[in-house]
Amino acid sequence: MPQPNVNALHISAPLTNVSVAYRANTDEYIATKVFPSIPVDHKTDLYWTVPKGDWFRDEARVRADATESVGSGYELDQDTFNCRVEAIHKDIGAQARANADSSFNLDSSATEFVTDRLLLRREVQFTRDFLQTGVWGHEVGGDAQGSVGADEFVQWSDYDASTPVKDIKKLKRRMKATTGMTPNTLVLGYDVYDSLTEHPAILDKFNRVSSDLVDEAILAKYFGVDRIFVSNAIVNTGKEGNADEFGFLTGDVALLAYVAPSPGLLTPSAGYTFEWKGVSGSIGSTIGISKFPLPAIKADRVEGEIAYDNKVVAADLGIFLNSVIEPVAA
Repeated sequence: MPQPNVNALHISAPLTNVSVAYRANTDEYIATKVFPSIPVDHKTDLYWTVPKGDWFRDEARVRADATESVGSGYELDQDTFNCRVEAIHKDIGAQARANADSSFNLDSSATEFVTDRLLLRREVQFTRDFLQTGVWGHEVGGDAQGSVGADEFVQWSDYDASTPVKDIKKLKRRMKATTGMTPNTLVLGYDVYDSLTEHPAILDKFNRVSSDLVDEAILAKYFGVDRIFVSNAIVNTGKEGNADEFGFLTGDVALLAYVAPSPGLLTPSAGYTFEWKGVSGSIGSTIGISKFPLPAIKADRVEGEIAYDNKVVAADLGIFLNSVIEPVAA
């Protein structure tokens, strides 16, 4: 007798305990980690700056008995911040809500979606504001040729001729000599980090004492900095309806900077990020999520907002490294 086909015994339906969505690992984003964040009560405001030279003059003198001491002081200047508001929303239609299986929490999914988009936008803006030419007080470039000039170095992807640690030491000395501050933070493009983890000079140094793979912590020891951040974020630049065009936000660049451990008065730092709390409905958060009905189109809107200003506070406390390695093919 004919038996039922196995496919006829089960009507396919979505599993209630699993779904598939490509989501970025936002824990890897660095926009909120490199520079101190300062929550502010106003969208725009002023902050104080002090001229660097006022703190490095040798002005104290011998004081004779019953005479006044030598006087000195420092000037105060002002700069401004302006936290731009960025927002995105996702609408949940009444038909979609009524037709959704129990495995879908549409409100939660929409909240996650707009939050992810805001965090990606912030990561993109961080790259535009801090990891570009023309931003910092000094710039150097990698060169693939054998002869390099004063503001050049052999690209670190040249494993035979490059000297990454010497290059960083030279740049650290330059900043120390002109600002009094020693760089403590190194930001690496993804491809630069990837190349350094295979650099023979680094492997040779650390493989003698450890079998661990080269990571951010090991590179921080190698370069003598407190922190290393790797820009891992990817972005799809393809327009909706067209082919996807994925790529890393940064690849062959790096930033060496002095960053204050925490913000404070008279505290120098290469950069700060001002975050306006006004987008969160007075609950003190710097990301605001709201949901409200749209009766005209029979939908609920989940909307996210964020407001911040990435600010270069002291351009001479950052050194930008361009073309650090040879470009990596996609």
